[in-house]
Amino acid sequence: MTTNEQFQDEMGDDHFTSSANNPMRKDAFDLSDEEKIEAIKKDVEHILKTLGMDLEDDSIKGTPNRVAKMFVKEIFGGLNPNKKPNSSTFENQYKYGEMLVEKNITLYSTCEHHLLPIIGKAHVAYISSGKVIGLSKMNRIVDYFAKRPQVQERLTMQIVQELQKVLKTEDVACVIDAKHLCVNSRGIRDIESSTVTAEYGGQFKNESKRQEFLDYIKLETKF
Repeated sequence: MTTNEQFQDEMGDDHFTSSANNPMRKDAFDLSDEEKIEAIKKDVEHILKTLGMDLEDDSIKGTPNRVAKMFVKEIFGGLNPNKKPNSSTFENQYKYGEMLVEKNITLYSTCEHHLLPIIGKAHVAYISSGKVIGLSKMNRIVDYFAKRPQVQERLTMQIVQELQKVLKTEDVACVIDAKHLCVNSRGIRDIESSTVTAEYGGQFKNESKRQEFLDYIKLETKF
């Protein structure tokens, strides 16, 4: 193993991220979705053949196409800016001035270091500066940025930055608690551990306001 390969392997295990933006090439969207699916299909076929799998078997012969479609259309669909949710806002006519918290947003993402699942919950809050957003739009924003090869720290920042932009306020916060299968199912194989990240903007940098948000998250929701 070369020194560079060793560094890259260790970097993955150390959960390193180099930017708040996903690392994308300038020609990332030169190919259509259909062209990407066809190319990825051939790559998956090559991987499975290299592993010794019999692609003539009924159980696995459709796997390359299924995986390619899943990559492009589903789990990495958030790389496509055309799929970004339309986050329209409304005037805060009822003059609600306290924080709004959307907690326990189910989150499915993929670790960019090993392409294994990240599964958890996102908790998002904001304080209106005159604009409000539909509740489901907050879930959609989380889902959009999660559907990429990701690092949890970056994902947390992207959610906050997008809501700050949409709502035209710095007063946005996000906490994510998630399990990484690159830790739970390989390497150290610690099935109990989870990763918690947070990003606080504006008033949420104030200790009392931040604690209020964290207290809301702890509330048990009963129906």
